[in-house]
Amino acid sequence: MKKLTTNWITEGLIDIEYKKYLLLGYLQSVSKHFDEQKLYPFLADLIMHYQNLIALKENKEAVKSNFSRKIKKIDLENFKIEYEKVMHDERYMYEIEAILEFAIPKIQLHLNDGKKIYDYVEQSLRIFPIGIMPLSADVGYMLLSNGNNSDTQVFGYEVTIFESANEKYRAIRTNYIDSYIKQFTNTFESIKIDLIKRHKNLPNPATFVISTACTFPLYETFLPIAKRSLMRFLSKHIA
Repeated sequence: MKKLTTNWITEGLIDIEYKKYLLLGYLQSVSKHFDEQKLYPFLADLIMHYQNLIALKENKEAVKSNFSRKIKKIDLENFKIEYEKVMHDERYMYEIEAILEFAIPKIQLHLNDGKKIYDYVEQSLRIFPIGIMPLSADVGYMLLSNGNNSDTQVFGYEVTIFESANEKYRAIRTNYIDSYIKQFTNTFESIKIDLIKRHKNLPNPATFVISTACTFPLYETFLPIAKRSLMRFLSKHIA
């Protein structure tokens, strides 16, 4: 995947045609992955760039501060350093504004495409628990049944809590455990029993099946959306 640096607008050559070339090449790469129904990390990357562009548009002074400056004169007597700007404010601000006006709607269109895929995948998912639920569902297993794939993929999960300056967030960490061939003897219940026998540290694990009739790329689409969907399911159904 072609990448754009975080500060792609304000670094390097400030020229609208050059920046268009960079952006369109990046978006072409994103579109290719979306055509293959691969959402991550491409969708998250798009969201980051979109938020950065909106922030720059809303705070033009922040744009100016992102440009490098050359030392013009060092006054050792008064301990002062004078700088000269690489470009005239009027010129580079005109270019930046033109780039923003071009880039924001282009990225918004691709975000909309990504969101449509995300919504389609999310709506196709079915989540249900297997067996008796423990008192806490913060640790357990996800059994992923991905359309026509011949295996049921098993991931261990753990709900984690992290804090920002103002609030707490919950997230799910996962690790791959094993895969079971889809056959008559490998029911979801028998898979859970086998997991309990093999992993004694979880004698009664919370176990959820997340299934879809469609088939999606596992790591780029199905797993990340399954994690988010399970997080919402736990918040809604598990006290």
